[in-house]
Amino acid sequence: MADRTTAQAPETVHAGGEWSAAGSGATREIIDPADGRPFAVVAEGDDKDTDLAVAAARHAFDTGDWPRTPAAERAALLRRVADLLVRDRERLGLLESRDAGKTLEEGRVDIDCVADAFRYFADLVAGEAPGRVVDAGTADVHSVVVHEPVGVCALITPWNYPLLQASWKIAPALAAGNTFVVKPSEITPLTTVALIALLAEAGLPAGVANIVTGPGHTVGARLAEHPDVDLVSFTGGLVSGVKVAQAAAPTVKKVALELGGKNPNVVFADACATADGFDTAVDQALNAAFIHSGQVCSAGSRLIVEESVRDRFVAELARRAERIRLGRGTEDGVECGPLVSEQQRAKVEVYVESALAEGAVLRSGGKRPQPTDTRPATGYFYEPTVLDCCHREMKVVREEVFGPVLTVETFRTEDEAVALANDTEYGLAGAVWTADAGRARRVAGRLRHGTVWINDFHPYLPQAEWGGFGKSGVGRELGPAGLAEYRETKHVYQNLAPKPVRWFAG
Repeated sequence: MADRTTAQAPETVHAGGEWSAAGSGATREIIDPADGRPFAVVAEGDDKDTDLAVAAARHAFDTGDWPRTPAAERAALLRRVADLLVRDRERLGLLESRDAGKTLEEGRVDIDCVADAFRYFADLVAGEAPGRVVDAGTADVHSVVVHEPVGVCALITPWNYPLLQASWKIAPALAAGNTFVVKPSEITPLTTVALIALLAEAGLPAGVANIVTGPGHTVGARLAEHPDVDLVSFTGGLVSGVKVAQAAAPTVKKVALELGGKNPNVVFADACATADGFDTAVDQALNAAFIHSGQVCSAGSRLIVEESVRDRFVAELARRAERIRLGRGTEDGVECGPLVSEQQRAKVEVYVESALAEGAVLRSGGKRPQPTDTRPATGYFYEPTVLDCCHREMKVVREEVFGPVLTVETFRTEDEAVALANDTEYGLAGAVWTADAGRARRVAGRLRHGTVWINDFHPYLPQAEWGGFGKSGVGRELGPAGLAEYRETKHVYQNLAPKPVRWFAG
C-alpha cells in the first residue's frame, strides 16, 4: 500500500473508496512517545469530512451489495483480512509499538489477536442458521426470526490498543453486513489507517469501510449526533462516553459504550502458601498492573491482599517492580515502554502526589526514571509505582489512573475482601487468587464485574463477551453478544392460506 502517513501525503481520510487529505488541509503530527518526536503526519479531519464519510457509508448500505452478501462470502472476506494481517504482522506490530509506545512483542501479540478476532467472527456467521423458526401453532403459518444489519455504524476507538479495539468493532460490524465510519484516536491512528487499506486489498466494496482521522470534539461528536448513523460504538473515558450517549439520544440510535474500570486483584493468603503459589501471584500482580505501562482498561490497579501475607507480598512486589526494564519498545530486553503522551504522564504524576498527600506509603517508583541510551530524556517514561497503605477515600483508589500505578489495600475476611472489591463505581474486570475452589466460586459469583479471572489476570477469549457493570459501560464486545450489537432482528410471518377475517361488516 502507499505510505499515507508522511508529511508529503497525509491522505488518511477514506470515504467511498478514495483516499484524501482533510478538506481543510489541516494535518496533525504523530509523536513517538519514546522520544517525544514526530515520526508521521496524518490528516486532521473535521465535521465536513465526517459528513462525506457518513454519506459514503449510507450510500453503500442503502444501494450496495454488502448488506445482502451471503454470510459465507462475508466470512470469506474476513478470513482474507486475517491472512493479510498475518502477512503484515511485523510491519503492523512495529507501527503499533512506535505509535502507542508499547513493546514490540506486545505489538506483535496485538496483531495476532486482531487476526483471531476476524477469524472468530467469520466462523461465527458462516456457521449460523438462516433464521429461528417460531412455532405459530398451525401448519398454515410459517414464522421465522431473522437477523439483519443495523445500518451505518460509527466506531470510535481509544489510543491504548488502537488496532485491537478497532478490530473488536470492525470485524463484527462487517460480519453482520453493516457499513461503517471509524474514528481512531487522534494520538494513535496509524494502524487503523493501515487496516482500512487491507480491507480494500481483501476486496471489500467501496464505501463499506470509511475512516476519518481527527479529534473527538469534531469528528467523534459529529458521528455521535449524525442522523444518518444508526449505531455508535465508543471505547474510552467515562466523561467522553457520557457525551457520546447524550449526543446519540435525540436520534435514538443504538449505543454501545466501554468506559474503563478500576479493577480489583484480590489475593487470599492460601494462594501464597507454597513458594510457587506466592511467586505466581506476585508475578501476575505485576502483569496486571504494569503491562503497557498500566494503560489498560482492565488493568489490575487495585491490589487487595489478605493482611497476614501483606508485608511479604508487597515487599517482593516492590522489589520486582524496581527491576522492570523501561525503555523504547523496539529495543531488545525492554519490558515496559513510555506513557502515550506528556499529558498522560502529567496526569499520573498528579495522582501519585495526591496519594502521598493523603497518607499512602511509596514502596517503589513514584518518579521519572534517569535517562539512558534506550530511554531518552525526552520520552514520556514513568517508573512502575507501588503505593501501600491505601484506602477507599483516596482519589488514586477511586479514579482510573491509566498509568503504571498500583495501590495496595488489605482485608481480613472473605466478606471484607468482596466488599472492598465491589466498592467502586466501575465494574469491568477483577481477579481472585485462592487455593480453595469453593472460595474461588463464591467470591467470583459475588463480584460485580463483567469479567472475573480466577488464579489468572488479563486473558480474554474472542468467544466470550466482554463488557462491564456500572459506569464501565453498556453493551458487549466479542462473542455472540458482540455480534448481536451490530444486528437488528426481524419477525417474518407468512400466512400460507390467507382468508378474510370478517372483523367488520361489509
